[in-house]
Amino acid sequence: MNRDTSIDFINHNNTTWDVIIIGGGATGLGIALDAVLRGYKTLLLEQSDFTKGTSSRSTKLVHGGVRYLAQGNIRLVFEALHERGLLFKNAPHLTQNQSFIIPSFSTFGGYFYTLGLKIYDVMAGRWSLGNSSFITARQVQEYLPGIKSKHLKNGTLYHDGQFDDARLGINLAQTSVENGAHLLNYMQVTGLGKNKNGKINQVQATDLETGKLYSLKAKAVINATGVFADAILGMDDVEKKPIIMASQGTHLVLDQSFLPTDYALMIPKTSDGRVLFAIPWYNKVVVGTTDTVVDLESLEPRALKTEVDFILNTFNQYLIKTATQADVLSVFSGLRPLARPKKKHQKTKEISRGHKIIVSKSGLVSIIGGKWTTYRRMAEDTLDRVIKKGNLKPNKCSTKDFKIHGYTLNQVLKDPLHQYGSDAEAIRGLALENPKWAEKLHPDYPFIKAEVIWAVRHEMARKVEDVLARRLRILFLDARAALQMAPETAQLIATEREKPDSWVQEQIKDFEVLAKGYWLE
Repeated sequence: MNRDTSIDFINHNNTTWDVIIIGGGATGLGIALDAVLRGYKTLLLEQSDFTKGTSSRSTKLVHGGVRYLAQGNIRLVFEALHERGLLFKNAPHLTQNQSFIIPSFSTFGGYFYTLGLKIYDVMAGRWSLGNSSFITARQVQEYLPGIKSKHLKNGTLYHDGQFDDARLGINLAQTSVENGAHLLNYMQVTGLGKNKNGKINQVQATDLETGKLYSLKAKAVINATGVFADAILGMDDVEKKPIIMASQGTHLVLDQSFLPTDYALMIPKTSDGRVLFAIPWYNKVVVGTTDTVVDLESLEPRALKTEVDFILNTFNQYLIKTATQADVLSVFSGLRPLARPKKKHQKTKEISRGHKIIVSKSGLVSIIGGKWTTYRRMAEDTLDRVIKKGNLKPNKCSTKDFKIHGYTLNQVLKDPLHQYGSDAEAIRGLALENPKWAEKLHPDYPFIKAEVIWAVRHEMARKVEDVLARRLRILFLDARAALQMAPETAQLIATEREKPDSWVQEQIKDFEVLAKGYWLE
C-alpha cells in the first residue's frame, strides 16, 4: 500500500474508473474492497487519513445492538449479528469474544435482561459467541471487582464482539490494494463534473500534499463521506436540502485499575435512556457513549462538558473507586451520520442505525447511516444499487468469505503485536534488521520504533498523527504519553520520507495542538 505508486498511476494513465468512492471511513473502505473483488477498476479518495473521522472513534464493539433489540428493530439486529459472525470469520486477528456483565439492583432485573439476551442468542444462531446466563450478586462482584454491592440483587452475563476500528480500516485498505484498487489519503474532492445529459462522469480533486489538481473520469461515483455527505451532495445540486443529522458520541479512557477485570460492564439504562459501556481495551477502560445533537460537522469534534460529566457521574454510580476528570487519560468524540428524522423533535437515540442509499438525478449514489458492524453489508447493498441503475455490468459480491489482510488464527492477545496478525513477524523482522527499531517509543507502553517504519512503508501513514492516533492508537489511550512520543515518531517518519528538520518541527507542533484536545484541563 504505497501512496506514491497510486499517484504515479493516475499521473500516467488516463483511466476511466468503473467506481470512484469519496470517503475513506468504514463504509468507503468496505465499498472499495467489494468493488475491486467484483472486478471493477476502483479508486478511493479520502480528504484526510483513512478512518480519521467517526470510523476510528467507535465504542470498539462489533455487535448486534442490544439496545436496538429493546427498540424492536429486529431486522437490524439480525443483520448485524450475521455480519458480526462474518467479521469474526474473516478477521479473527482483530476481533475477540467479549464477556459483558449487566448488574441489576432490582430482584427481577437479572431475569428480565437474561430473557431478552436469550432472544439475542437465538437470533445470532450459528454465529453466537456464547450463551447468556443469569448470575447471582456474588458472581457479579466476582466478575466485576470494585462494583458497589449495596442493593445489588443479581445480574446477567452475555457475549458480544470487540475490535480495533482503525486497524480494521487499515487492513481493509491493504486488502483492497492487494487486489488491484487504488486508494489515496489526503486527496480532497472539490467538485463533480457532468456530461451533456447532466450525469456525473468526473470527480475533481486536489492532492493536499502537492496542491496538484486532478480531473478523474468515472462510470459511477459513490458518496461515502458520513457526516460530510451533504457537502458532496451540495456539489451535485446547490439547492439540495440537508439529509444528515450529526449525533456526537463521546468516550473517556481510564486506567484499568477502575475496572480490573477482563469483563465489560454494561449499564442498561442511563438517565437519558441510553446504555453505557465500560470496556477493557488495550489494557485501559473505554467508557461511553453519549448521543448529543451537534450542528457542526468536524474531523476533530470536541467533547462537551455535559458529556464528560454525564459519563463520569453514571460510571461512578456503579463503581467503588471514584473517577474524576484528572483520571481521564484520553477523551475522544465521533459524529454519527444519522438520516434526518421525519418526525419533529425525535431523539437521536430513537433514530435507526440502519443504512440508507440515495440515488440523485445525476447518478450520484450516497450511502448514509449504518454502523461499523454492518460495513460489509452496506458495501454490498450500495454496489448492487449502482449495478441496478445500469452503470456497471453485473458481478456478484464475494466479500462474505474473503479473508482480510492480516488474517491469522494463531493470535496471542498478550503479544504486543497481536493486532497486526500475519504482519507481526515482518515487523519483528524490521526490529532485527535495525536494533534501534526494537526500542520502545515510550517506557510505559509496548510500541516500538519498527511499528512506525512499518506504518510509513506499508500502511500509508504520512504524518505523526496518522501513526500515533490510528496505527498505534496511543492518542486514544493516553494523550500525554502520545505527545511525549511525537518527537521520535516525527524523526522516524522524516527519515523514511526524506523530509527536512523543518517538517519535523512542524509535525511536532501540529501534534501538540491535536493532543491537547484529547485531555481534560
